Amino acid sequence: MTKIGILGANGRMGRVLIDACYQHTDVALGFASVRKGSSFIGVDAGEVAGIAKQYIKVCESELQPTDIADVIIDFTLPQALEANLAWCIANDRAIVIGTTGLSPMQLALIDDAAKSIPIVFAANYSVGVNLLLSLVRQTSAVMGQYADIEIVEAHHRFKKDAPSGTAVAIGEVIADELGRDLNKCAVYGREGHTGERDQNTIGFCTIRAGDIVGEHTAIFATIGERIELTHKASSRLTFANGALTAAIWVKGKVPGLYSMQQVLDLQ
Repeated sequence: MTKIGILGANGRMGRVLIDACYQHTDVALGFASVRKGSSFIGVDAGEVAGIAKQYIKVCESELQPTDIADVIIDFTLPQALEANLAWCIANDRAIVIGTTGLSPMQLALIDDAAKSIPIVFAANYSVGVNLLLSLVRQTSAVMGQYADIEIVEAHHRFKKDAPSGTAVAIGEVIADELGRDLNKCAVYGREGHTGERDQNTIGFCTIRAGDIVGEHTAIFATIGERIELTHKASSRLTFANGALTAAIWVKGKVPGLYSMQQVLDLQ
């Protein structure tokens, strides 16, 4: 049995993670924490998630117990990452990170922390999305050099970063397979008289509307045909279950930075 510590328990993913722990047969909720001053401190974790009482009271992040969780799951905000990593290092705990919109400096913090603790870091923990990444790489190898490549993603109105971490991950897989630098070939939206499309670019289109959980499409288009690879998520539970799979997998691993592709044995 793997015991899970959930950070940001009152967030959209935090609540779903508590529910997923309750439903999963191989994990148990160790603790659930929220930021200092939150009104959820002291509330039963189950009540926060809208499920049966768990008899585990939500605690303040600065007062997290150090001995009742094997793996920490962090889907909080970028500004909380440094403190969360420091806590895991100090307490020798593995961590699964699902926070998106991280800066180069924050990504460097993850790389550095991985020298001390095992970390799974992925833009998306859905099994389907990670399979999509593998299919995108295969398609890039066959069609990428002569196809026009576009990535379309859609999420709910509350998402704060754009394009999504998953869309960027798709772009990175394509660019890596084609030997391109995504920072130099990415085009984020178009407006006005743009001229003909540069075939070496990778285009991104971002949609933010309503309560869309997450949709991603990679388009490989040539004159006469195109391939569209699409993944649509209808519930955040798929991401939560994937994160729990990663937590079970990373427990007991040596320090290092691991991907969801490794967790699922897709690479």
